[in-house]
Amino acid sequence: MEQYIVKNQKKLRFGITTGTCAAAAARAAASHLLLGDGGSMESVTIHTPKGVTVNVPVRQVLHTETACEYSVIKDSGDDPDVTNGAEVFARIERVDDVLRKKTGQTENAPSFHSEDYPNLYLDGGEGIGRVTKEGLEQAIGQAAINPVPRSMIFQAVGNVCESVGYEETLRITVSIPAGVELAKQTFNPRLGIEGGISVLGTSGILEPMSERAIVDTIEMQIRQMAGQGRKQILVTPGNYGQAYASDYLKLDLEQSIKCSNYIGETIDLAIAYGMEQFLLVGNIGKLVKLAAGIMNTHSKVADGRCEIFAVHTILSGGTREMAQILMNCINTDEMLSYLEEWQLRQPVMERICGKIEESMTRRIGGKMQAGAVLFSEKYGYLGETSGVRSLLKAYHGSTGAS
Repeated sequence: MEQYIVKNQKKLRFGITTGTCAAAAARAAASHLLLGDGGSMESVTIHTPKGVTVNVPVRQVLHTETACEYSVIKDSGDDPDVTNGAEVFARIERVDDVLRKKTGQTENAPSFHSEDYPNLYLDGGEGIGRVTKEGLEQAIGQAAINPVPRSMIFQAVGNVCESVGYEETLRITVSIPAGVELAKQTFNPRLGIEGGISVLGTSGILEPMSERAIVDTIEMQIRQMAGQGRKQILVTPGNYGQAYASDYLKLDLEQSIKCSNYIGETIDLAIAYGMEQFLLVGNIGKLVKLAAGIMNTHSKVADGRCEIFAVHTILSGGTREMAQILMNCINTDEMLSYLEEWQLRQPVMERICGKIEESMTRRIGGKMQAGAVLFSEKYGYLGETSGVRSLLKAYHGSTGAS
């Protein structure tokens, strides 16, 4: 795609989603199957849900009287997407009337059927994950092909059928052979999606370094937890928080998600999906920003770490000179070393934890119980909000941890 967006003073190229790739390959395969060699294609045009029309190169893989298969090489643009360069296949097969009712069967779960195009059935092949847990947008046993891509694929093939007046049953199978290995780099194993990756995309267009994609992933995990009846959620910004929660707090990471920098939106999603207890565990470098009401902790949004430490040092009995030293520090561990030297670390952390609690309470609005634990890789445990002890007791009780 030759469309761009400017982020962080860089010109970045858009890509296409796996859903768009699958739809393009399916459209090409359907055209060739139903129109014969006259429908052979080297590229197809896809109208994406975002309203952007894209021309996608396609490659013929197979063509017989009863089946046709095409593929598309995934182009993620300048987004660091794990599926960039993966080959996405779509196979279209004519289905005998005798097998019509069986078309939707894949072992224990039906494949997807289109209400708008009743002659079409869709399933996942090699490298497409299978859902094994409740709470996702597919039933257990179904292929991990999300709703928008499903709609795009059905429409792409359905339009070809309508153009030639074809009403017999067709089976569509999407596969991404590399997906078996690629899935190890995704959230799928933790979500209960086994054997491959998901066919994703809500707009059909992949925006470089999409923040929305991260939040959508967070929502998917919380929705799944809610679907499993869970009411407690453990949230960490990243791997360090998870390691601390597991190694030192002895918490079960099965109930945890990573929120990256999107703490505020994660709180909102937890409330929306009915969570009752929310425990946040993270490094001081990120969580200290909550003391100033900063709910997106990415440095490009706001920093404020020096200012927060400086003002709470003064409020804890420190001097203007101390505050100036903290304002010149390059990271929170350096600030903590000075506070340790001045014997002010504990009172400053108590004040900061109090302000973090105020910020979280304001965001939550009494809709769930919440707490936060702060640590440093250098100093270990630093402090917690007032509700943490009861939360930890509840979490340990619910998981059998001690």
